[in-house]
Amino acid sequence: MKKYNLLLVDDDPIILEGLAEDLENHGYLVTRASSGEQAIELLPSSNFDLVITDLVMEKTDGIQVLRRSKEIDSTTMVIILTGFGDMPSAIEALRDQADDYMLKPCESAEMFFRVERCLKKLELTRRISLHQKILPMCCVCQKIRDDTGREPGTGPWVPVGQFIHEQAQLDITSSYCPECGQRVLQQYIKK
Repeated sequence: MKKYNLLLVDDDPIILEGLAEDLENHGYLVTRASSGEQAIELLPSSNFDLVITDLVMEKTDGIQVLRRSKEIDSTTMVIILTGFGDMPSAIEALRDQADDYMLKPCESAEMFFRVERCLKKLELTRRISLHQKILPMCCVCQKIRDDTGREPGTGPWVPVGQFIHEQAQLDITSSYCPECGQRVLQQYIKK
């Protein structure tokens, strides 16, 4: 199992420690923050996969932690955990891209189900991002599919030189690398 890095934020020390121990017992790396301010200080220093934050805290609340988490890395998953759930706070959290919203107290099984679901979503997001960075090239003719401004997989196949010229505004000049230069020279010498 991959070790996921979690940030747990709650101003209630009993909830913070109890939940942190449960998560650690399930194999997660857990960093604890006893306030929203502490969480915001910790966010830039680590690449957290998931933030679980209490909603209602003094000074810096869970919505502020959520917003800062998404500013730093939009793929970070965030679960809002609250004992004071109401429709307006749930709507605000979802508008600010919370990945889940849970009411306290919650059963351990429900918490782990939600955490796993968020981490699966994170992995899918990472895979999609990785695949978007792959440049498709034909293994026979060496043309590149240019999907710029189009639905992925629907772009025209263009020569490498044309692609580089259009995308990077660079002109290509033809030359030989040392290995190919030697091979071409040997072919001419044999003739």
